[in-house]
Amino acid sequence: MKERSFDDYRISDEIKRALAVLKYETPTDVQHEVLPLAFAQKDLVVQSQTGSGKTAAFAIPVCEQVLWEEKRPQALILTPTRELAAQVREDVTNIGRFKRIKAVALYGKEPFATQKEELKQKTHVVVGTPGRVMDHIERETLVLDQVKYLIIDEADEMLNMGFIADVTRILKQLPTDRVSMVFSATLPEAIENLCRTYMDEPMKITIASSGMTTDTIEHTVTHVADQENKMSLLKDVTVVENPDSCIIFCNTKEHVDTVYTELNNAHYACEKLHGGLEQEDRFAVMDGFKMGNFRYLIATDVAARGIDIDNVSLVINFDVPMEKESYVHRTGRTGRAGKEGKAITFAAPNEGKYLKAAQRYIGFDIPEAKAPEQQEVTASMHAFEQKKNGRRVVRNNKTARINQNISKLHFNGGKKKKLRAVDFVGTLTNIPGVSADDIGIINIQESWTYIDILNGKGSLVLEAMEHTTVKGKKLKVSKAKK
Repeated sequence: MKERSFDDYRISDEIKRALAVLKYETPTDVQHEVLPLAFAQKDLVVQSQTGSGKTAAFAIPVCEQVLWEEKRPQALILTPTRELAAQVREDVTNIGRFKRIKAVALYGKEPFATQKEELKQKTHVVVGTPGRVMDHIERETLVLDQVKYLIIDEADEMLNMGFIADVTRILKQLPTDRVSMVFSATLPEAIENLCRTYMDEPMKITIASSGMTTDTIEHTVTHVADQENKMSLLKDVTVVENPDSCIIFCNTKEHVDTVYTELNNAHYACEKLHGGLEQEDRFAVMDGFKMGNFRYLIATDVAARGIDIDNVSLVINFDVPMEKESYVHRTGRTGRAGKEGKAITFAAPNEGKYLKAAQRYIGFDIPEAKAPEQQEVTASMHAFEQKKNGRRVVRNNKTARINQNISKLHFNGGKKKKLRAVDFVGTLTNIPGVSADDIGIINIQESWTYIDILNGKGSLVLEAMEHTTVKGKKLKVSKAKK
């Protein structure tokens, strides 16, 4: 049987180059099924698990088919959470990097004015949460008349979080001549009705998996006498498992704070993530985890979606999730991209009904595992201490890798000086050794401009700009801080 390849699809060299850098080597099942139909402009309803590669399944055709020259958004991607919106925007930017695709994320708890300014720029793809997207539509800062592609990601979670009314209002504002794709781990009746009403004869794709979870994850449950026993069990399990990276899920922010304090006091390299943190701090924690700045992330379900890290080797459910669907989304943070992972659940007697509900939902009984013996913990302690004190090695930080040869430069001039993208392109392409292919996304604001310089040409441009003007104006040019 011929091995699958991205060469099998109508994908441009720029997208293929990005996929190679991102190490998307072989199309996953969902990509294999979705890509030909998405390229054929079919409406799709896709039932697929978390970690199956569905973001790339819609991001590749969207990045391929939007027109670079068009200034207004041509694709709208709706997500249930801010974290997922940020993650999808990053994935779209990475896949469309060499086609200079500009994606903007719109979500709450971030200044509206900042997003409004971004939307004034050329924007190809908008990723957002329903509430904030609706705000922009109502205030006429988001114009939808050029939208050709609508993607609803994690549709079942939209329903759970009560966003379907907002989603419906947005759908009514969109051009009817568009391609619509809905992605969901489950397809409740309300989602099916939405698809029937607002889609054009959608084709249904169901990606089979072993039950509700992938077969790359080893699941176990360890029973404890009461809630108080969990902390000592957690320390023993982390010593014996000695994971490269680990997410510890709790049901409440109070439990997250308690576990974090205990592990931090025991000198674990750890951070916490829950809804009580400021949005900026939540993103900083997620970025730090992706970069390998710490090994253990203690989190509520806010981290069960929107974290795409290919080498989380262990997920621990410190608390059994109260919603059965959360078990799938939490454990789906490991065993991603074909790698093997482990999911361990701690269950106190008062959590029995939640455990049973999760097992019914995933379609199998989770095998029981005994707590580690003391001699096993003692024997593992030396290796654990050695790893605990070392920095986590991140083998697959996609964004860092694709940005390796890209410099973001800051120019202290923008719209106030009547500067346009064409002025910057004209200046930069006059620098010996720099061509239009070396110029990435240009973001012009009132008093400053950011430009991505590709192919390792950043230092060349920096040096040349010391003696070069843009449209007759001398600008200060420096490496962007962020």
